[in-house]
Amino acid sequence: MDAFFTRNRWPVRLVRVLGIRPTVRTVEHVVAVAEGETDLSRLRIAFASDFHAGAATDPEVLLGAAAALHRAAPDVLLLGGDYISVHPTHVDWLAPILGSIPAPLGRFAVLGNHDHWLDAAYVIRKLEEAGVQVLVNRGVRLPAPYEHVWICGLDDDCAGRPDAAAALAGAHGVRILLMHSPSALLDVDGEHFDLALCGHTHGGQIALPGGIPIVVPKGSLSRKYARGRFELGEGRTMIVSVGLGCSGFPLRIFADPEIVVCRFAPTGRECGDSGANLPGPC
Repeated sequence: MDAFFTRNRWPVRLVRVLGIRPTVRTVEHVVAVAEGETDLSRLRIAFASDFHAGAATDPEVLLGAAAALHRAAPDVLLLGGDYISVHPTHVDWLAPILGSIPAPLGRFAVLGNHDHWLDAAYVIRKLEEAGVQVLVNRGVRLPAPYEHVWICGLDDDCAGRPDAAAALAGAHGVRILLMHSPSALLDVDGEHFDLALCGHTHGGQIALPGGIPIVVPKGSLSRKYARGRFELGEGRTMIVSVGLGCSGFPLRIFADPEIVVCRFAPTGRECGDSGANLPGPC
């Protein structure tokens, strides 16, 4: 259906005429991790997903997301895939914007199903030219003083070839699992991680009051884990973002675009979802 909207961006212009100009919100979490050799309380991670740059997404939403990510001042920037819709060249203007967001400990990304369907190699090249490292089934250790923290990128479970063993190999410490869809949990198959970040579901994009999704994208766990924070047991936390852009229809209802910011606390002192403002010390 995206192709129907490509001509002259008329759907986005129509939505603007109707006065619908969504504001990107910032959802912040404190996540419990086992205490290690280094205090993680100062480490800030920002996550954004499902940009869908193309005819169905208002560019002002994506520019607003970039501004929110700047304000969040993350140490690490993580990106959860689906950068484009309809045509791969839509990443041409988006990638430099993402690469300009300051993140002194690194910018890391995984691919989504739309990226694979359109041109994964092209998307990877443009992101990496902009300074965003794409992780396809591999992990990266953060620099000192957080060298016991690993970012482990898992390929998309729908259109890619996920290999959890490869993504987590050698990651002996705090594991932050970056993936596109919550259904990738089935590929992880019980492996330990401390925090998983993903999107894909859009929170339904069109949802009922209270955020109950009407329709969700493909994925065995898309409805079960449609949005929000989930404690999965054994010290594993998963956060599913509703994402930013639109796919199929240029409108979100009860699924406002968002970015996610996480910081960490020792086990037993987590504070949970704080909405728009990070809480004080636990």
